[in-house]
Amino acid sequence: MTPPPGAVAPVRHPDAPAPGELLGSHYQHCFGCGGAQEHGLHLEIRAGQGVDVTAEFTVRPVHQGAPGLAHGGVLTTALDETMGSLGWLMQTIAVTGRLETDFVRPVPVDTALHLSAAVTAVRGRKIFSSATGRIGAPDGPVAVRADALFITVKVEHFTEHGRDEEIKAAMADPDQVRRARAFEVNP
Repeated sequence: MTPPPGAVAPVRHPDAPAPGELLGSHYQHCFGCGGAQEHGLHLEIRAGQGVDVTAEFTVRPVHQGAPGLAHGGVLTTALDETMGSLGWLMQTIAVTGRLETDFVRPVPVDTALHLSAAVTAVRGRKIFSSATGRIGAPDGPVAVRADALFITVKVEHFTEHGRDEEIKAAMADPDQVRRARAFEVNP
């Protein structure tokens, strides 16, 4: 996914989490990063030096597609979630607009997949990013990679389109409210 003419380099927000800091879950019931999802990915994503992050995900038996191998949709979800967390570093809320995934090699169950993602360019509300998943170590063989286009949105995107029960529960969580307020500076 090639950024269009006029796209600029991403800028890390001065209030972004420090390099190496664990970003935490944006929502406890998120399949990608939430701890309340029994069969979720439970990604732990850490801020990088620039507008980049790293994460690790261990493929469990509940994540398989073909016998003994990770489901491609689960691997795509892991990359999507990792790229989606890049908004924390720019202090902006964004949702996936387009995602292209390349599957390079199978990922066996019980394998640790090391993920890295970075914003490559920004143009208006469009955020271009890329991610890679490597088997066994941060410098291990590439198993999966993706490019994505994210679109910045306001928090109302979720409150207007989400289910009332979950919205009320999230807004009752002080961490969720704090995070939402932190992003209000960058609509």
